[in-house]
Formats: sequence, structure tokens, C-alpha cells
Amino acid sequence: MPIDLKDREVVLGIGGGIAAYKCCELARMLARRGASVHCVLTSAGTKFVTPLTLQTLTGNPVHTDMWNLIQEGEIGHVSLADRAQLVLVAPATADIIAKVAHGICDELLTTVICATKAPVIFAPSMNSNMWENPITQGNVASLKEHGYRFIEPAEGALACGYEGKGRLPEPAEILKYITSEILNSKS
Repeated sequence: MPIDLKDREVVLGIGGGIAAYKCCELARMLARRGASVHCVLTSAGTKFVTPLTLQTLTGNPVHTDMWNLIQEGEIGHVSLADRAQLVLVAPATADIIAKVAHGICDELLTTVICATKAPVIFAPSMNSNMWENPITQGNVASLKEHGYRFIEPAEGALACGYEGKGRLPEPAEILKYITSEILNSKS
């Protein structure tokens, strides 16, 4: 029986990688289980999926710009950060991971992550050489030390033609992971 996510506020951060297309299905799955899904697209993420698609699947406005006020003057990154009960970043690119690890808040998504007190889960997706790069691995280790959680990338054929670790796990696997995290937490 599917886990009920009714009344859960989930911020789904979508980075700029080809695996972003999988997040459309993930957003739909979260919404069908009752979660209120608020998508935040990086500027690179908008090159792979559109706000209209995500808004149609979630029933909520999609956020792309740190400088837009949400409603009645709410400051977007603060409002989203406060509302979130979970922040899921998928695909979490090497760029996003590095920016968060170093406190760089130059886009709405990285700013929301910095401002939230909710659990943050990264689902990395990138070229296998990028994933194995010592700098990326150092950034991941640093974030884990600070309490951020990671879903391990899957192995297999990558869009760049490489074979290896770096694939975004399938939406059902991500959903299984986050529902077990929600059930095991008090949030």
C-alpha cells in the first residue's frame, strides 16, 4: 500500500541535468500520495523541463526566480524554506552540491536550502567522472557531516555515453527512500 504523504510540504529542487525529466514523474508521484509539492527550478533546470509541466503535475506554482515575491509580499526563499517539511534535490548536480557545501546562495534553490530547517535530501546525477572527482566527494562528505542526506546514484549507461555510477535513481526508488525517511523522522 502506498505511503500517504497527505499534508506534507515538499520542496522539490530540480537542477540542470538531463535526468531532470525523471522529476516530472517524481513530482506527480509525490502529489498523488497527497504531498503539496513546490518545485524550484534552477536556471539550468529550466533548459530540461518547463515550469508549466511541473505546475500541471503538482497543482502548485513553480518557482524559478529568487527575486519574485510569492504572494502578498512574501519573500520567496524564506517562505519556501519555512513551509518545507522536506527538501529533495533531484537531480543534484555537482554544481548544486558544491554551491551548498560552500554556502553559495546565488539561485533560489541554493538559498532555500541554506534558509530551511527541514531535512534536505540530495539525489545526485552527473557524469561518473564528476561523481568520482575528489572535490565532489569532499563536498558530499562535508554536507553529510552537516546532516544532509544523500541517495546514492545508480550505476549504468549515462546520457554522455559513459557507463558507471552517476545515474539518477528511478522515481519509485527515490520515493521509497524519502517515505522511509519521513516515517523514521519526527518531521
